[in-house]
Amino acid sequence: MKQIRCILFQMSEIIQLYDRDGHRLYLTQSERRAFLEAVKALPRPQRTFCTLLHDTGCRISEALALPGERIDLNGKAAVFETLKKRRSGVYRAVPLPEATLDTLDMVHGLSELQSARRSAALKQPLWEFSRTTAWRVVKEAMAAAGIADGPHRTPKGLRHGFGINAILSGVPVTKLQRWMGHAKLETTSIYLDAVGAEEREIAARMWN
Repeated sequence: MKQIRCILFQMSEIIQLYDRDGHRLYLTQSERRAFLEAVKALPRPQRTFCTLLHDTGCRISEALALPGERIDLNGKAAVFETLKKRRSGVYRAVPLPEATLDTLDMVHGLSELQSARRSAALKQPLWEFSRTTAWRVVKEAMAAAGIADGPHRTPKGLRHGFGINAILSGVPVTKLQRWMGHAKLETTSIYLDAVGAEEREIAARMWN
């Protein structure tokens, strides 16, 4: 039984960047930028939720489980419990931009709660909506961003886009593995294969 669980866990770690018909499953650099611009029009809680997904590459379930006490304002990071591990209590810290930290603090009153040591409030998840609602919010923001319909226009596409963006930005694959909560380096390394498809966008910066 232990061996079966191990095999199932390893299978859950397998990721693909293209579906069976060859359609990509990740957002490009330009689509990620458009998404981030579109979420500015959302109500504040939805905006912070979508921005966190964009900036950290976390899973929807990990974001929905994130309490206020695990936004480390001094360390400038979000501390996620990695929910796809075989055991609970495995955490990882993912750096956050200053602007995102400021927005999270303002919208959710984190500094006030943390300084007042209101532990009960800090232990509550930052977002109260369901997974279904969270999925819908992300999908609608992507549609508002003008991202074409397809298998990439999903929260998972946003996560994959984060991984590719990190590699393109020079983040070491071992560090990206930790940020994304992958058990195996081989899982994270698949993002290296997608870099070639995005190189034209990088080259376009020289042409401009």
